[in-house]
Amino acid sequence: MTWRNTPYSSVEGEQGEVVSGEKSFGVVLRGLRQRGRLTMEELAEASGVSVRAIGDMERGRSRVPQRRTVVALAEGLGLADAEREALLAAARAARPTRAVAVAGTVVPPRSVGDFTGREPELALLREAAERARAGGEVSVWVVSGPPGCGKTTLALKAAADLAEEFPDGLFVVDLHGVDDPVDTGEALLKLLKALGVSDRRLAQEDAGGRAGLLRALLREHRCLVVLDNARDEGQVRALLPAGGRSLVLVTSRRPLTGLEDVDRLALSEMTQDEAVDLLRRILGEERADAEAEAVAQVAELCGRLPLALRVAGNWLTVRSGWTVDHLVRRLADEERRLGALAAGDVRVEAAFELSYRQLTGQAARMLRLLSLVPGPDMTAAYGAALTATGVFEAEDVMEELVEAGLLQATFTGRYQLHDLLRLFARARLSREEEPGEQEAADDRLRTWLLETAVVAGRWYKPKYGAPPSSWQGLVPLESAEQARAWLQSEAPAWLAALRSAAHRGEHTQVVETTYAMEWFCDLWVHWGHWPEAFRLAGEAATALDDPYMQAFHLNMYSWALSCESRYREAIERAHEALDCARRAQDASQQASALAQAAWAQAELGEVQEAADKSLASICLYEEADDREGWLGAMFTYGSSLRMLGRAEESLIQHKRIITFLDAPGCPVSGHLADIYRANTTRALGRGYAVLRRWREAADHYRDAVVQSNRIGIPHIESSTLLHLGEALIELGEAEEARSCLRQALAFGDAADSKDLKTAQKLLDSLSAE
Repeated sequence: MTWRNTPYSSVEGEQGEVVSGEKSFGVVLRGLRQRGRLTMEELAEASGVSVRAIGDMERGRSRVPQRRTVVALAEGLGLADAEREALLAAARAARPTRAVAVAGTVVPPRSVGDFTGREPELALLREAAERARAGGEVSVWVVSGPPGCGKTTLALKAAADLAEEFPDGLFVVDLHGVDDPVDTGEALLKLLKALGVSDRRLAQEDAGGRAGLLRALLREHRCLVVLDNARDEGQVRALLPAGGRSLVLVTSRRPLTGLEDVDRLALSEMTQDEAVDLLRRILGEERADAEAEAVAQVAELCGRLPLALRVAGNWLTVRSGWTVDHLVRRLADEERRLGALAAGDVRVEAAFELSYRQLTGQAARMLRLLSLVPGPDMTAAYGAALTATGVFEAEDVMEELVEAGLLQATFTGRYQLHDLLRLFARARLSREEEPGEQEAADDRLRTWLLETAVVAGRWYKPKYGAPPSSWQGLVPLESAEQARAWLQSEAPAWLAALRSAAHRGEHTQVVETTYAMEWFCDLWVHWGHWPEAFRLAGEAATALDDPYMQAFHLNMYSWALSCESRYREAIERAHEALDCARRAQDASQQASALAQAAWAQAELGEVQEAADKSLASICLYEEADDREGWLGAMFTYGSSLRMLGRAEESLIQHKRIITFLDAPGCPVSGHLADIYRANTTRALGRGYAVLRRWREAADHYRDAVVQSNRIGIPHIESSTLLHLGEALIELGEAEEARSCLRQALAFGDAADSKDLKTAQKLLDSLSAE
């Protein structure tokens, strides 16, 4: 047999078939989980295996687990003995599987000569070449990712770099997976011919024999084979080696999770720096640097997708009279952006269209509807809300989109839709869905987001707590911790839904949503959007002509403004709230208005006015028998006394709060009591510090750090660590002070910026000693 010892051979074929394989461990696990009606989060809690690990196993992106992990999964699933053994058998049959998912960046030039970036990925493939050269280990890599992310370019770049490592030949097979798939048998035949196998020998073998012959050749010799643009597992399974010293790179829009004994490399868009670097190389440094800001905008508008960047760069190269800013203006129009990203016969939209046409009807509709999701990413519950289906059904359909390369699955179990794919899906939505159905889906999503936000927020409101047994949601909200996690992770989406509801005049829904956030917001003070949320609610309450709700939301708006140090505005809103509360004849809201104004005035140095207002607020809260508000007013009054130089009286007031919270049958409990206790303990420390009783101050600060850490209030914890550091410096305990200050700085953006500056200044002074 004669070998073609050429450095590069291109092999092409024609129409192909799909060959199905046995179920992988991930498929078996997922089927058992769904049969048990368990989410990944619920299985993780029951088994002790992380959500990320379960997701990776189900998608074939990680190693098959060790036996003890499989046993833990079986126990979490509540499997009978026979099912447990079947799961263990599936794991044994799947080993050894090496699945590696590497997030990174790629560049899609049609020639390898101007390849940019992708160093971590190329390094992985160089390591694969080293292992292949050692022999005996299967070296197959599946390079997958969405349309236009540069899979082929990366594979060809790696092949060119590694060609010398494989002296028996480099061969590229274009399988045409998304348009006119090459028949597996034809690809096998032509690849064998390229490898030098004679026609006579080929005629003696059937399809199985030819596949065995290819495996033998790749095992015995050192070749590098690129199987480009694979449609599915069946198209490439017969083309893969079972061992030896060859390296095979498979590119596909799908991750080909049904393949075993392969490594995987998942590609995505580029980083901003790499996207800009590619544009600079296409345009020339002088032209690009002259409009650096516009070049950066082009990179963002292209979603940092390599194909889109290449098209945009080519536009500017051909139209040398255009400024980069002119292209920015063209791309800024979302409705025209995809159409603008076309150069000659290269169209970004066409790359998406090829994958879109292969979807089932359910998946195509899901993709269209997902373009309505307002946040940067989503869970399967969003798909369920949009399509009015169950979460498991939606998850199945969304996984089809993942397999098609049109939706990205993250390590955290969430899904992401690339910006340009979102525009593509939105265009298809307008074209293929009836306006009434599009509006209905949008209504379902907005209603679900806001109703879930209300239920989650009420976990923290007195007299509400856990949702009623009749409530059936798409996400588990069985604890305050789950509620808090949902409110924070889904904040971009439910805030967008709140804005939409306000714009549409759904005033009752807006008022109800923000009313539920009354006490939750204390746990997430520095979110940054509370002023907008409570302003919208105040406007909605005005439209409803509800003076009580006007007062309530104006008071919350005042609180939010004070949190952002906008104290004069906060006082104005508090005065408006007082007028509304008087019209509503509600003593609690009148007291709240006085308390909010007092807090803002104390921060402005108007301490006597703050003390007077907070004392009046205390009386009104007592009249209304509102103990939650009373505690806040007591706290502000005690803090005002300290700022007036009456530290001893301040300590008395704050000790009254602790005594009240410690009393049997205290009417304030749960997280509200925890928050007041943490804040008041810190205030006691500050009172002792004013009196220079540093040991007592430090002891209270330590207690407050523990308390605020337990309930998860980072801005309070960081501030308390700063004060503890100050007290320790006064006590001459510099080493512990340094530790406290470093911990305070570690909170970063979650801490108050003024506290961070003070902590850094103190740490620098300690270092200089």
